[in-house]
Amino acid sequence: MLDMKQFLLGNDAFRGSYVAEARSYLERLASEKQSPSALYIGCSDSRVIPELLTSSSPGELFVVRNVANIVPAFEHADASVGAALEYAVAVLNVEHIVVCGHSGCGGIKAIVDGHAALRALPNLHQWLDDAAQPLQAELDRDLPGSSLVDRLVERNVLAQLCNLNTYPVVAERLQAGVIQLHGWVYDLPTGRVRVFDVNEDTFVHFDGQST
Repeated sequence: MLDMKQFLLGNDAFRGSYVAEARSYLERLASEKQSPSALYIGCSDSRVIPELLTSSSPGELFVVRNVANIVPAFEHADASVGAALEYAVAVLNVEHIVVCGHSGCGGIKAIVDGHAALRALPNLHQWLDDAAQPLQAELDRDLPGSSLVDRLVERNVLAQLCNLNTYPVVAERLQAGVIQLHGWVYDLPTGRVRVFDVNEDTFVHFDGQST
């Protein structure tokens, strides 16, 4: 069993390396209002670390993470997700919102396998039940298991982008042209990100020019 002391020793190492080198930057962050440029909405999966995969520094990303990177529609909004979304957009004035799914997502696998088996975990079951509804058309397709999971990971990201549009605070800024939405899928084995290309209507590998 992992000893929690390891994490505290890790903090000592963090303070002795990163903090020591970036002290002036961190002190400035602490003294000023935060001003991240992007809201990142991703999965809680422990293998997917937003700041690590984007090489972001403290203060650059405002992060929301939950099982299967879900944004409930405004009329059924989860208070935590909705509050973070409204704060990031209306108070922090982020210019970008990224919804990032990932390969091998356990939440999506549970939906494919039949999340009714999770009824003993009522909160998780309800969370995935809401997420499964917009994916039903894909679930009905005759695809191999792994292909279906991969496809649903993508479709789930697009469903959450649609849900973002149901929030008045987002819709207003989209209409004003002051915010952009982005759909990503992160590949665990390679660390590579694919982005949704509106013109191609598919996810493509980032080539240095994709947005």
